[in-house]
Amino acid sequence: MATAAPEKKDGIWETVKTIFWALVIAGIFRTLFFQPFWIPSGSMKDTLLIGDFLFVNKMAYGYSAHSCPFSLCPISGRLLERAPERGDVAVFRHPTRDVDFIKRVIGLPGDTIQMRGGRLWMNGEAVPVTPAGEFIETKDQQGPQGLIPRCINDPVAQGGECIKERMTETLPGGNSHDVLNILDGWVADDTPTFTVPEGQYFFMGDNRDNSEDSRFPAEIGGLGFVPAEFLIGRADRIMFSSAGSSLLYFWTWRADRFLKAVN
Repeated sequence: MATAAPEKKDGIWETVKTIFWALVIAGIFRTLFFQPFWIPSGSMKDTLLIGDFLFVNKMAYGYSAHSCPFSLCPISGRLLERAPERGDVAVFRHPTRDVDFIKRVIGLPGDTIQMRGGRLWMNGEAVPVTPAGEFIETKDQQGPQGLIPRCINDPVAQGGECIKERMTETLPGGNSHDVLNILDGWVADDTPTFTVPEGQYFFMGDNRDNSEDSRFPAEIGGLGFVPAEFLIGRADRIMFSSAGSSLLYFWTWRADRFLKAVN
């Protein structure tokens, strides 16, 4: 009986050590290999939907200060740097807001980018698009924030079919992906010509009329160009997806999106 108290203390200490090392290992894994990311908004529809859960490949572009939680890695510039490819879906730290964003890499250093009448022009040529039918979703609250989608056929009653025009866009180099259109003549359907500086990238969302991206310069509160040091990693695969406001609502799980590649 005299050894009961020391044994109890040893058991508590072992539990504390186990939790500590588990957190250390998880932190190392998150910093060096894969970071979980939850899609909170509809700016990347229909490639990514609100409620998609994915792991970001942090080995894809190398490492910077922003590879660590709270941007605490003691790194200047990038280590083991590899440039993203045009068309990658990438997670990065917003240069002015200190939050993580996810968008598609559209412009590489030296590229010229312009929107004309809702069409993407790159290096003086229109990027080819082909019709891809319609993207249809329910006009209802989506995700924990209860976001309501915008529709090309608005006004739509709650619970009705919300339609967006869908096109397949093929970037130079051959990467093809869907883009959506909600409204002709939207504020960012026509832009000046942007020239991407060396060491920076131009990002856009696939849901073109519902995306705050590099079409909006940082000087007016937008994203602007994203320096390479703010890249965090590449989105490769959706691991899990739920259309509901809680993971516990199993009837809202989208099993057809489990383990789906991000293109």
